[in-house]
Amino acid sequence: MATVVLKKGGGRYLKSGGQWIYDNEIDKIDGDFVPGDIVRVEDFDGYFMGRGYINPKSTITVRMLERYHDDEIDEAFWEKRVRDAWEYRKSVTDISCCRIIFSEADYMPGLVVDKFDDVLVAECETLGMERHKETVCGLVKKVLSEDGIVIRGIYERSDASVRKLEGLDKVKGFIGEPFDTNVVICENGVKYRVNIEDGQKTGFFLDQKYNRAAAARLCKGMKVLDCFTHTGSFALNAGLAGAESVLGVDASELAVRQASENAALNGLEDKVKFTCADVFDLLPRLVEEGESYDVVILDPPAFTKSRQAVKNAVKGYREINIKGMKLVRDGGFLCTCSCSHFMTPELLEKTIMEAAKGARKRLRLVEYRIQSPDHPYLEGCPESLYLKFFIFQVFSEY
Repeated sequence: MATVVLKKGGGRYLKSGGQWIYDNEIDKIDGDFVPGDIVRVEDFDGYFMGRGYINPKSTITVRMLERYHDDEIDEAFWEKRVRDAWEYRKSVTDISCCRIIFSEADYMPGLVVDKFDDVLVAECETLGMERHKETVCGLVKKVLSEDGIVIRGIYERSDASVRKLEGLDKVKGFIGEPFDTNVVICENGVKYRVNIEDGQKTGFFLDQKYNRAAAARLCKGMKVLDCFTHTGSFALNAGLAGAESVLGVDASELAVRQASENAALNGLEDKVKFTCADVFDLLPRLVEEGESYDVVILDPPAFTKSRQAVKNAVKGYREINIKGMKLVRDGGFLCTCSCSHFMTPELLEKTIMEAAKGARKRLRLVEYRIQSPDHPYLEGCPESLYLKFFIFQVFSEY
């Protein structure tokens, strides 16, 4: 097994709790290896730091699998990782639909496994985990079966462009026997048809589960606007909570069609409506038409996926929050969020405050939330915190 030796002063992120080693932190590599191999990591003075897998094609050259331990990375190792992840989920969330493995936060960097009722969807983004993904997925089935949960199939959605950075091609298809990829799930009492083959990411965004419930508590008897509705999740939670009327907006015709089908699935088609439009264009038109809402929900896509694009992302978040606030009636509520890791909680809140000034509004913070606990935030591992969710009460300033 090859040994990666850090430069003096290198590995600062690793030593502060992170799991990545960058190419410019490495002094030398002793021994032969093939990209994707497990390697030992030592500090400049020979102190053992742990084991991880290596890929010289990536700026993140080593991703750690264990820190300060020297265990064999074998099937027993992966089974313990899977068991730990599953036991945690059973303690903190509804396991009918949940994320079972969340990459670095479960010490399996590069791999995500979501459970949609009796189906698993796997996403692998790194070369090191590419070698082990089928083993891990098989172990997930095994561990769940011990709790009486029968998984009828596994589908892989490793089709993100980030795989190119690892020298990997995009992959999409069944792991094992094929099955019907249209799945009906239930979350917070709301039913959804999920297309795990062609939906975004792994088919459905499980990370907003409890944020949807938090927003829904505000919606009884209210007029609600849900922007970037995707397949209608916030809108349907609002409708089921007793909203008087709900309008969901998305630029994707496919998303709007799926959202409308989900409304019918829940018997909400009479009061939860969807329209296909560009949210940035529609909101000013609604203001001009004199519309206002008791609750406005903004769940935009990530405006930045890199540190270099943060400046432009700030402009985007500021603009959409200004437009959204202008539609909230005095004393109503704004639910707004960002799913970009690079928009820190402090930066997002600062941007929202700037938007409030631009919209001539004052805000009262009701609640600050992050992603659901099946997408855990591992302290010392900042890349595992990406979703920030604010609920504000909105007042006219003048």
